[in-house]
Amino acid sequence: MNRSLVVKNGIIVTMNKKREVFKGNVIVENDKIVDVIKGESKESGETVVDAEGGIVVPGLICSHTHLYGILLRGSPLKISPPSDFTQNLQRIWWPMDETMNRDDAYISALTASLEMLRSGVTMFADTFSGPNAIDGVLDYIEKGVKEAGIKGIISFEATQRRNIEEGYRGLEENIRFIKKGGTKVRGMISLHASFTVTDDLIKKAVEERDKLGVPFTIHTSEGKWDLYHNLERYGKRTFERLRDLNALGPRSVVAHAVNVNEDELSIIRETGTNVAHNPLSNMLNAVGTAPVPEMMRMGINVSLGNDGYVFDEFENIRAAYLMHKLNRLDPRVMGFLDVLEMATVNAAKAYGLENVGSIEPGKNADVVVIKPLIRPTPLTESSAYAYLVNSVNSKDVDTVVVDGRVVLSKGVPTTVDLEKVNKKALEMVGNYWERLKTAGEKVEVLKQ
Repeated sequence: MNRSLVVKNGIIVTMNKKREVFKGNVIVENDKIVDVIKGESKESGETVVDAEGGIVVPGLICSHTHLYGILLRGSPLKISPPSDFTQNLQRIWWPMDETMNRDDAYISALTASLEMLRSGVTMFADTFSGPNAIDGVLDYIEKGVKEAGIKGIISFEATQRRNIEEGYRGLEENIRFIKKGGTKVRGMISLHASFTVTDDLIKKAVEERDKLGVPFTIHTSEGKWDLYHNLERYGKRTFERLRDLNALGPRSVVAHAVNVNEDELSIIRETGTNVAHNPLSNMLNAVGTAPVPEMMRMGINVSLGNDGYVFDEFENIRAAYLMHKLNRLDPRVMGFLDVLEMATVNAAKAYGLENVGSIEPGKNADVVVIKPLIRPTPLTESSAYAYLVNSVNSKDVDTVVVDGRVVLSKGVPTTVDLEKVNKKALEMVGNYWERLKTAGEKVEVLKQ
């Protein structure tokens, strides 16, 4: 039978319930996987991807990103070096946020999506922050993501750090985009962090989360400012306050959760809340190390994000694998499978995505073929996990299939002309950088 697409002769890391790894073939009809065959197969396809000598994995999922963060790469900000995370926000991120317009949001979404695609990411969850570009901005982000050919859950990061009304406008932008509907790019409810939003805005966000049946995300306990703010104003730690406002639960994804104690870990577990771990960003911002090994032992669902810093998913996988070994001075902490689950099935679970995260019949045909450029040791079923975690990077990604469509072939995107994209980006980002040169430090405090 002639299928629409066949990926043949690869070592398939299925990430199915049995976590099977075997050499075989993935059979695709339209946008779905219809069969996964061990050994040889006589199935033919309109499109055939030869994965001989390579590894076939489910499309990777980045559970927390800021697409617009890509515009910071080599940026012209002239600032005094920040001494802590709070100053990072005041001197880097908040001036950047306030300089953003809708066109900046579009070009950052397009280029960041292409960079993630290049490392095998087929789905991500993004939060955008730009208080001077709220209304309609998610449509611009959607345009960039669709042009790149991957899928996303996007949102506006509602905040009241400048004034109370802007938080409600941000929430309304999320609601508008969610109601617009979409399959490849959909919306969610997002708040910045508990230290920049009032109880009332959190309550309204939770109400919309439950009414619309969508995910909810918020930054939590990244730096200590979040913790101190809640202790000083409410007499509660971050997760105690969020629990009391019903902001936690199976549809909630909290980013970071670094500065938490045992009681807060119990709250995360008891509420079924999901955690998005961002190891490279946490190291960059010097905020500490999230207690991920403890979370895993407690049965908390931990997924993997990049927080808008390094968009190569394999670098983030490797960081998650290594960071906790060093922090605990114990090389036994974290296994290959642990971190691969974070970037696939755990991330799918966090956002209620039942049709992605593994290679199984009935799942969406999101498939990645990885062909390491250099293979100094045998690449086999037993060595596939080690290759993926220890040595693979975006240069090794050969083919990416999203919903049955080849969107990256031989390492090159098929949906856009990269030369034209780079030219457009240089022009648009050059304009953004000129505006960014005049951005000053933003020392703002939630006034309510």
